[in-house]
Amino acid sequence: MTPEPLILAVETSSRTGSVAVAAGERLLAEMTFSGPMRHSAEIFPAILGLMERFAVRPRQIEQVHISIGPGSFTGLRIATTLAKTMHLANGAKIIAVDTLDVIAANVFDLAPDCVVQNSTNRAPVTRDDRVAAILDAKRNQFFIAVYEHTGDERPPLLRGQAYPCGGRGTSDAIWKKAVPDSLMTAAQFVERFARSDRPTWLLGDGLLYYKDRFIAEGIRLLDERYWSPRASKVHLLGWQKALAGQFADPVTLQPNYLRRPDVRIKKINPPCELAD
Repeated sequence: MTPEPLILAVETSSRTGSVAVAAGERLLAEMTFSGPMRHSAEIFPAILGLMERFAVRPRQIEQVHISIGPGSFTGLRIATTLAKTMHLANGAKIIAVDTLDVIAANVFDLAPDCVVQNSTNRAPVTRDDRVAAILDAKRNQFFIAVYEHTGDERPPLLRGQAYPCGGRGTSDAIWKKAVPDSLMTAAQFVERFARSDRPTWLLGDGLLYYKDRFIAEGIRLLDERYWSPRASKVHLLGWQKALAGQFADPVTLQPNYLRRPDVRIKKINPPCELAD
């Protein structure tokens, strides 16, 4: 019997980073960084800590699963560089998963008592609702993707082991991406999805400072503990891709910025001319 591959999962695309170690589909442990934007300082100590805990050596890691974006430009570069380095060092295969998919996968953890924030409405997410993952893209824009539940035979994008919020039905929770990764303002999103006959539930770190911009009829906020992308969900989605043989090419692999970084070139004054 072939042993389960040892997997390192990395999530550094958003404010709060994390890493996880898994054996095949079985998650062994996950470690979240101590605070926001601690990716550079804590990623290697966290990885080494998990490896020591399970007596794993770096050369034993056979797969590296990373969150590829959209998200923090610096965080995405950290994960991509780490994955490429481990490939060069020991031939580890790379799986790249969409960051907004990783955030949306948090719906698989929703407890039966999940509620709308700041509301007496305690209706849970149902198969008729939509879920939208939101990240801050700066310049008053957001990275947004929208998901719908599907029971058809098409290959699912997101698959969990239980229905969100203990909802109806006995089949796995299966979600498809109804609106692909997009750049839009909060006003554009509200205009498109508010006052619909289908509630849309929001999650994602993009709501941290801007949730009030999304408040409208038919739009609901999941509890803040479900907002951040996590390494455990990078592994969950990454393992599905690994089973399908969807490994990334380490040579051509690039972060999915969705738009170019905002690079500003400092203006340099021309040198003073010498007087005759």
